[in-house]
Amino acid sequence: MATARRIGAESSKTRTNLLDATEQLMRDEGYAAVSSRQVAAKAGLKPQLVHYYFRTMDDLFLAVFQRLADQLMKRQTQVLISDQPLRGLWELSNDASIAVLSTEFMALANHRKVIRAEIARFGELFRDMRVEVLTRILKKHRVGTGVCPPISLAVVLESLARVLVLEGTLGMSKGHAETRALVERYIKRFEVRQPTKKRVSAQRRR
Repeated sequence: MATARRIGAESSKTRTNLLDATEQLMRDEGYAAVSSRQVAAKAGLKPQLVHYYFRTMDDLFLAVFQRLADQLMKRQTQVLISDQPLRGLWELSNDASIAVLSTEFMALANHRKVIRAEIARFGELFRDMRVEVLTRILKKHRVGTGVCPPISLAVVLESLARVLVLEGTLGMSKGHAETRALVERYIKRFEVRQPTKKRVSAQRRR
């Protein structure tokens, strides 16, 4: 009877190094440059160790994506409970380091169904969280969901930020400043920064 092949522990430092190396290769050279040999070389390890910790390259890509998704989920959760969730969401969506890696995973998903399914699952969950908060913001300002559906606003903000960031990586900037200024005006309209206690005390002393 064949025994199951042993897989390295998820808490292993070596496994983390392999994930770091894969992510860096995707950022620097694109997903097509990722192979067990390239990952091992980047991590300063033997190629055999890649398949000791990951049965297939799909498993490796999935682990990298799931780690990124967990990090994004934590960041978004903090943003959504902040005093300015709308601004926080916009800034998070404009994070160039996230956009570049996300684009590589989107391209990879065209060729690997398991990656595509995981990206779609996470994307829906991520968007649901945003829609819930946007619904509260619009309701607070008495903006009807028929006039501005929260789901549509979520899609527009995500898509707009992605386009601006990706065009920026290409060296394109025409219309970017005006677009960001437009978004900024609406953010200020819906989220007036509340004065801090120190600022209030200073104003009272005057």
